[in-house]
Amino acid sequence: MLIAFIWGLSFVVVKAALNHAAPLPWLIARFSLGGLLLLVTLARGRLDRRALRPGLALGVFLFGGFAFQTFGQKYTTPSKCAFITGFSVILVPIIMAFRGQTMRFLNYASAALGLAGIYFLVRPSQLEAINRGDIYTLWASVCYAAHIVLVGHYSRRYSFRHLVPLQVMGVALLALAVLPFNHDLHVHWNPVLVAALAYAALLSTGFAYSVQNWAQQYTPPAHTALIFALEPVFAALASLVFTGERLGGKILFGSVLILGGMLMSEFWGRPMPASMEG
Repeated sequence: MLIAFIWGLSFVVVKAALNHAAPLPWLIARFSLGGLLLLVTLARGRLDRRALRPGLALGVFLFGGFAFQTFGQKYTTPSKCAFITGFSVILVPIIMAFRGQTMRFLNYASAALGLAGIYFLVRPSQLEAINRGDIYTLWASVCYAAHIVLVGHYSRRYSFRHLVPLQVMGVALLALAVLPFNHDLHVHWNPVLVAALAYAALLSTGFAYSVQNWAQQYTPPAHTALIFALEPVFAALASLVFTGERLGGKILFGSVLILGGMLMSEFWGRPMPASMEG
């Protein structure tokens, strides 16, 4: 629950950071620092060479998730971004069904509930007023869902202690690789940006993933997923407290539908690997 709180609050933190730094430089700084911390704490300075390829493969989808989510946060609110990102939990059984695994009816019902919720969250009064930040975040949830499925596949063969640092450092390397193709590279170092970077890299990335790895030895995956469903709730509360954002009737209704779909999918659906990034 502490991790869910940390990740929920990170939506507000990242939103503040993006007022002072472009998305790609921010990702490079956050994941370089977080990756080094994980290399020391989880991998203890050593990496299994056999985990290099799967770790970097996971990093590709994790980069897609964080890149779309970070660009999306420039244009949408922290609470909407959190709830739309949470839709990835519902997408997981759909992806697993395409891979040949039989799903329960409730998994499909929860996906429909989540889609209905997203409709209310992103529905504009006019078509030309569609918020591109919401669309970016929706793509992020697709990448996160694919990442969750692949984590479930690779974690049976490779130690999570090696997979996590590799994929986090992979995000930093991919952000660095596409940096020359992006025109917005501004970074204005100030106390707000430094504090946001410390929170995101040390707490939201390094500390949170380390604690998750330890805690899930004692907590069943379905129970963990149910706790992580609190992440967008914490994000909405943090956005209310720190930014004064208030959820209107349409947005509140859509958020409740998505949260309901997440709980239905994870509590009554077929057991599956679960993780939410923020």
